[in-house]
Amino acid sequence: MKAIWKGTVIAKSEDVEEIEGNYYFPLDSISKEFFLESHTQSTCPWKGTASYLHVMVEGEINEDAAWYYRDPKEGAEVLKDRVAFWKGIAIKESSKKINWEMLKVLNTFF
Repeated sequence: MKAIWKGTVIAKSEDVEEIEGNYYFPLDSISKEFFLESHTQSTCPWKGTASYLHVMVEGEINEDAAWYYRDPKEGAEVLKDRVAFWKGIAIKESSKKINWEMLKVLNTFF
């Protein structure tokens, strides 16, 4: 999976967790040169306190466009050291992923 903003890949990983419609990438999969710490925080009743990051590409800042849980609550530990995105950041399948069903169909022709 890739996280893309303004045509730039800002995170890339095949180890992505989907929770409540959000894709959480490993924190070490983000391209750190595109991120700035934010002072914004929010609280989720079951996940805990989220910290935010600004995304900066080509001199443009997308404020609080990424979030992560430094210390998720019990039951949400899978989110530890993972970051999710919103505010116009596109999440796309990696082009390296093989569509096995399509490959099976194509193989029937050969």
